[in-house]
Amino acid sequence: MQNSYWRGAKTASILSSMALRIEFDPVNKILLIRFEGQLTDELVAEYSEAIRKYWTAADASAGVVDFSSVSELSLSAECIRQLAKREPCIPDAPSRPRVIVAPTTLGFGLARMFQILGEDARPLLSVAHTLDEAFAALGVQSPQFEPLKGPSEVS
Repeated sequence: MQNSYWRGAKTASILSSMALRIEFDPVNKILLIRFEGQLTDELVAEYSEAIRKYWTAADASAGVVDFSSVSELSLSAECIRQLAKREPCIPDAPSRPRVIVAPTTLGFGLARMFQILGEDARPLLSVAHTLDEAFAALGVQSPQFEPLKGPSEVS
Protein backbone atom coordinates (compact mmCIF):
# COMPACT_ATOMS: atom_id res chain seq x y z
CA MET A 1 0.00 0.00 0.00
CA GLN A 2 1.46 3.35 -1.00
CA ASN A 3 1.50 6.22 1.48
CA SER A 4 -0.17 8.50 -1.10
CA TYR A 5 -3.40 6.59 -0.39
CA TRP A 6 -3.56 8.19 3.06
CA ARG A 7 -2.70 11.80 2.12
CA GLY A 8 -5.56 14.24 1.89
CA ALA A 9 -7.91 11.79 3.54
CA LYS A 10 -11.19 12.80 5.10
CA THR A 11 -13.45 11.31 7.74
CA ALA A 12 -15.83 8.64 6.51
CA SER A 13 -19.44 8.85 7.72
CA ILE A 14 -22.07 6.24 7.07
CA LEU A 15 -25.79 6.73 7.64
CA SER A 16 -27.32 9.60 9.54
CA SER A 17 -27.95 8.01 12.95
CA MET A 18 -24.47 6.54 13.27
CA ALA A 19 -21.06 7.71 12.18
CA LEU A 20 -18.20 5.39 11.40
CA ARG A 21 -14.82 7.10 11.43
CA ILE A 22 -11.85 5.17 10.14
CA GLU A 23 -8.28 6.19 10.88
CA PHE A 24 -4.93 4.52 10.22
CA ASP A 25 -1.49 4.65 11.84
CA PRO A 26 0.84 3.85 8.91
CA VAL A 27 3.91 3.35 11.15
CA ASN A 28 2.36 0.68 13.38
CA LYS A 29 -0.19 -0.42 10.72
CA ILE A 30 -3.12 -0.08 13.12
CA LEU A 31 -6.65 0.54 11.86
CA LEU A 32 -8.79 2.55 14.31
CA ILE A 33 -12.54 2.22 13.81
CA ARG A 34 -14.60 4.70 15.83
CA PHE A 35 -18.36 4.33 16.16
CA GLU A 36 -20.38 7.42 17.13
CA GLY A 37 -24.06 7.88 17.89
CA GLN A 38 -26.64 5.10 18.04
CA LEU A 39 -25.61 1.50 17.36
CA THR A 40 -28.30 -1.08 16.54
CA ASP A 41 -28.40 -4.68 15.35
CA GLU A 42 -29.20 -3.53 11.81
CA LEU A 43 -26.29 -1.07 11.63
CA VAL A 44 -23.75 -3.62 12.89
CA ALA A 45 -24.57 -5.92 9.98
CA GLU A 46 -24.09 -3.07 7.48
CA TYR A 47 -20.76 -2.01 8.97
CA SER A 48 -19.14 -5.45 8.80
CA GLU A 49 -18.64 -5.20 5.03
CA ALA A 50 -17.36 -1.62 5.26
CA ILE A 51 -14.82 -2.66 7.90
CA ARG A 52 -13.64 -5.54 5.70
CA LYS A 53 -13.03 -3.12 2.81
CA TYR A 54 -11.09 -0.65 4.95
CA TRP A 55 -9.01 -3.37 6.58
CA THR A 56 -8.11 -4.89 3.23
CA ALA A 57 -7.30 -1.51 1.65
CA ALA A 58 -5.08 -0.52 4.59
CA ASP A 59 -3.48 -3.96 4.98
CA ALA A 60 -3.57 -3.33 8.73
CA SER A 61 -1.60 -5.59 11.07
CA ALA A 62 -3.76 -4.76 14.09
CA GLY A 63 -6.99 -2.97 14.88
CA VAL A 64 -8.93 -1.10 17.51
CA VAL A 65 -12.71 -0.81 17.47
CA ASP A 66 -13.73 2.09 19.69
CA PHE A 67 -17.26 2.38 21.10
CA SER A 68 -16.38 5.30 23.43
CA SER A 69 -18.54 7.77 21.47
CA VAL A 70 -21.60 5.53 21.10
CA SER A 71 -24.50 7.44 22.65
CA GLU A 72 -27.04 4.62 22.49
CA LEU A 73 -26.21 0.92 22.40
CA SER A 74 -29.20 -1.08 21.21
CA LEU A 75 -27.63 -4.45 20.44
CA SER A 76 -29.35 -7.70 21.32
CA ALA A 77 -27.61 -10.74 22.76
CA GLU A 78 -28.84 -12.67 19.71
CA CYS A 79 -27.11 -10.20 17.38
CA ILE A 80 -23.85 -10.67 19.32
CA ARG A 81 -24.22 -14.48 19.08
CA GLN A 82 -24.80 -14.28 15.32
CA LEU A 83 -21.83 -11.94 14.79
CA ALA A 84 -19.57 -14.23 16.80
CA LYS A 85 -20.59 -17.21 14.63
CA ARG A 86 -19.82 -15.34 11.38
CA GLU A 87 -16.52 -15.43 9.61
CA PRO A 88 -14.41 -12.52 10.95
CA CYS A 89 -14.70 -9.36 8.85
CA ILE A 90 -10.91 -9.05 8.56
CA PRO A 91 -8.54 -11.21 6.54
CA ASP A 92 -6.27 -13.65 8.41
CA ALA A 93 -8.08 -12.93 11.69
CA PRO A 94 -6.28 -15.55 13.82
CA SER A 95 -2.94 -13.77 13.35
CA ARG A 96 -4.03 -10.10 13.66
CA PRO A 97 -4.62 -8.65 17.13
CA ARG A 98 -7.66 -6.48 17.71
CA VAL A 99 -8.99 -4.69 20.74
CA ILE A 100 -12.56 -3.57 21.34
CA VAL A 101 -12.80 -0.43 23.49
CA ALA A 102 -16.04 -0.40 25.46
CA PRO A 103 -16.14 2.01 28.41
CA THR A 104 -19.73 1.34 29.55
CA THR A 105 -20.74 -1.67 31.60
CA LEU A 106 -23.26 -2.82 28.97
CA GLY A 107 -20.84 -2.31 26.08
CA PHE A 108 -18.02 -4.08 27.88
CA GLY A 109 -20.30 -7.01 28.72
CA LEU A 110 -21.48 -7.37 25.12
CA ALA A 111 -17.89 -7.09 23.84
CA ARG A 112 -16.77 -9.82 26.26
CA MET A 113 -19.68 -12.00 25.14
CA PHE A 114 -18.58 -11.53 21.52
CA GLN A 115 -14.96 -12.30 22.48
CA ILE A 116 -15.86 -15.51 24.33
CA LEU A 117 -18.32 -16.81 21.70
CA GLY A 118 -15.94 -16.05 18.82
CA GLU A 119 -12.70 -17.10 20.49
CA ASP A 120 -11.93 -19.95 18.09
CA ALA A 121 -12.03 -17.66 15.03
CA ARG A 122 -10.63 -14.59 16.81
CA PRO A 123 -8.02 -15.79 19.31
CA LEU A 124 -6.18 -12.43 19.41
CA LEU A 125 -9.27 -10.34 20.16
CA SER A 126 -9.29 -8.57 23.53
CA VAL A 127 -11.54 -6.04 25.26
CA ALA A 128 -10.50 -2.84 27.06
CA HIS A 129 -12.21 0.05 28.83
CA THR A 130 -10.06 2.83 27.30
CA LEU A 131 -8.00 3.61 24.20
CA ASP A 132 -4.89 3.77 26.38
CA GLU A 133 -5.54 0.21 27.57
CA ALA A 134 -6.08 -0.88 23.96
CA PHE A 135 -2.80 0.64 22.77
CA ALA A 136 -0.98 -0.94 25.73
CA ALA A 137 -2.49 -4.34 24.82
CA LEU A 138 -1.09 -3.88 21.30
CA GLY A 139 2.28 -2.78 22.68
CA VAL A 140 2.09 0.65 21.05
CA GLN A 141 2.90 4.06 22.52
CA SER A 142 1.65 7.32 21.01
CA PRO A 143 0.23 6.06 17.71
CA GLN A 144 -0.30 8.73 15.05
CA PHE A 145 -3.59 8.20 13.25
CA GLU A 146 -4.67 9.80 9.98
CA PRO A 147 -8.31 9.86 8.79
CA LEU A 148 -9.05 7.72 5.73
CA LYS A 149 -11.16 8.17 2.65
CA GLY A 150 -13.63 5.46 1.82
CA PRO A 151 -11.96 2.62 -0.15
CA SER A 152 -14.34 3.11 -3.07
CA GLU A 153 -13.36 6.79 -3.37
CA VAL A 154 -9.68 6.04 -3.96
CA SER A 155 -8.66 5.54 -7.57
